[in-house]
Amino acid sequence: MLFVLALLLGARGLRGVLTVATMFTLAHSATLALAVLGWASVPGAVVEPLIALSIAYTAVANLVAPASRRRLAVVFGFGLLHGLGFAGALQLGGEVDAPMLLSLLSFNVGVELGQTLIILLVFPVLLWARRFAWSAPAQAVATGAIGVVGLLWFVERLSV
Repeated sequence: MLFVLALLLGARGLRGVLTVATMFTLAHSATLALAVLGWASVPGAVVEPLIALSIAYTAVANLVAPASRRRLAVVFGFGLLHGLGFAGALQLGGEVDAPMLLSLLSFNVGVELGQTLIILLVFPVLLWARRFAWSAPAQAVATGAIGVVGLLWFVERLSV
């Protein structure tokens, strides 16, 4: 969810939020499905540090190049990575049957509802706050804090 917050801080309008959320959703849903089918698997020791680094990268990109033309491609790529992380956390494997597919669908819907809730709660506040002079420094500090947390998680996951 910290990744979603970083995406929101870097978004400039509702269309941008919807576009990056859709890219992220498509990507992580694809790799989650590939993992269920047994076609994609990456060890957690590799995926988890990279997910933490993706959070830090997104925060830094918001500060350095917020209007990058590559933003959607990067979000899609990170979504693929996050989907592998979801699959690893769920410890998918074994036979693909109706109960497993229902569980996977339920999990994915839950993730989407969580993302949607964050967007619905946070983005209107960001839009309101952007009308004030203190908003830019406050968002820079929040983005920096997300970047630091991402880097700390990265280091922590490397040592595990």
